[in-house]
Amino acid sequence: MVGLAYDFLANPLGAVRLAFEKTVASSPPDADLAAAFRGKDWGAVDLFRDFLFEQGGLSQVPILDASTIRWVQPNTLVRFRGMLQDMLGNELYVGAYKDGSTWRTNKFTDVAPSPMPPAFETQLWERHLFHCVPVPGQNSWTMEPSPSPGERNMSSSASQHGVKRGRNTEDDMDLNVSYNGDEGSSNMKKQKEDESTCQSSGSSEDLVKHGGDLLLKNGDSSCLSCLVKIYDMPESHLKLNDVFEFIGIYTFDPELAGHKDNSDDLMYDLFEDPMAHLPPSKVPRLHCLICRKLVIQDFLPNSPVIEPLPNMIRKIRESLLLHLSAVLGNDEVAAQYLLLHLLSRIRAQVDVITVGKLSLNLTGFTRESASIFGCQLTNAVEELLPFTRAIPLTIEYLNNATLQPRKDNKTGRLVAGVLQLAQGTHLTIDETRMQNGTLNSNGVENARLLKHLLEWQKVEYDFEYYNLEMAADVQLLIISEGKSNILPADLVLPFCPKSVDSVNATGEKLQAWRWYLATMRSLQHSSEPETSQILQDEMVAAMQEDRSLGCSGLTRWLTMAELMSASFGEKCLTLEHWQMIKELERLRKERL
Repeated sequence: MVGLAYDFLANPLGAVRLAFEKTVASSPPDADLAAAFRGKDWGAVDLFRDFLFEQGGLSQVPILDASTIRWVQPNTLVRFRGMLQDMLGNELYVGAYKDGSTWRTNKFTDVAPSPMPPAFETQLWERHLFHCVPVPGQNSWTMEPSPSPGERNMSSSASQHGVKRGRNTEDDMDLNVSYNGDEGSSNMKKQKEDESTCQSSGSSEDLVKHGGDLLLKNGDSSCLSCLVKIYDMPESHLKLNDVFEFIGIYTFDPELAGHKDNSDDLMYDLFEDPMAHLPPSKVPRLHCLICRKLVIQDFLPNSPVIEPLPNMIRKIRESLLLHLSAVLGNDEVAAQYLLLHLLSRIRAQVDVITVGKLSLNLTGFTRESASIFGCQLTNAVEELLPFTRAIPLTIEYLNNATLQPRKDNKTGRLVAGVLQLAQGTHLTIDETRMQNGTLNSNGVENARLLKHLLEWQKVEYDFEYYNLEMAADVQLLIISEGKSNILPADLVLPFCPKSVDSVNATGEKLQAWRWYLATMRSLQHSSEPETSQILQDEMVAAMQEDRSLGCSGLTRWLTMAELMSASFGEKCLTLEHWQMIKELERLRKERL
């Protein structure tokens, strides 16, 4: 175990280095230690796992965001939740070096704590670089509270137990060699000195002072991005737009950051290294010890522990339908369709068929009704789902917005667009503000991108010389006066409100509804062979009766029936659910 002189929270590097030195001391004297430790954590990560998850230390780790960046100390343990916005390739760094006759490690740091020996006494290891941002559209109710500085007493702990030393630019040496794995380039170069962020005794407030662009310019001033360095994990395990929680060591050096941010040295040319656009004075560094992929359930704070019993599920379903009906002016049919829409998710993509999507177009809105029911609907969705975005679709918006993510080949960076979203995001598009006008080339392209996303659940990324399609899972809800000509949804339903009621929901009910939607949405569907045969016969009969139905219509019916089963907490499709869907469709066609 790590000695008492080291603190997992305030001095995690001490624990890492002590674990390494103990392993070295217990190894045979003639062992090739540098080669043996390449790509391994020698038990250090297991120590942190035990502290965080077995001893309950996770609740003491501060969450790195815009509200905590001013007091979180460098070289301490932090958590960061975010989406992988850009994959910056790989980086070679001096992972181990010989200090006299003893091997020491620089893992989870950017700078060596002591003068570096000649090159033949060092070992280069590899790590992966990712630019991560808070999940686009993440609603405030999903945010976890972070332990305050007083609770953790970080400053005193760091000063008493730390092994930090004052930075000396003559002694501390950095040897990070980066190359872009995505581009397949083997060109290696010494990384900028502004990557040397580990051993500063400065405050994180300096990061805010130095960096005017610290916060993302995406409409949310509270969003803080982070450069995450991943160790000992195949890059294929992390995919663009995945949502992760990273637990690791936060590093920052205001002196080097301030110096190099203003450097005119050609070796730091912005066109040579994408890292030049992510200097430490603007984007924090996180050396990841542990990461885990997050699902929707991970964003439900204080979620009730409910055993999914049928009676309990039905009660929650009924109360949620009553709530959605009140939001929609007591339009019970619209509430039923909205519930199915909120439970939809992409289950598979087979050739030209996307299984599981169920986009919904509510028509009959005017500007006046949209200001009432549209706002209530948007607010209700925000209260129920973790990730939501709303787009006021106008000619001006289409002509000027940047919806498509694009790769800047000069800087090697992926420039985010509005449609770069995490899986499970809900997108509400309001067409009631649309007026006559002319779309420019950008507007035409944006309209095409939205239609492509709605029909195929794919987003085209612009890589300058070609477009690359990325699979998406975005729920699209369109409110409009008439049937949308831009976005042909799977379902078109005329909206028929009966009254305007006050919409109130207690915190307890909201928690139950959020749990219900997240849990029922994740259910796997199946059907009995006998039921499948009956459904097949009914679908053939329905197609013979209505020639306009087609394969897409039958696929939509089957998707709706599965979602109806899921809404009752049942994994197996039954004839009862099929009949409910047929009745709903009959009521919808009457309105059309």
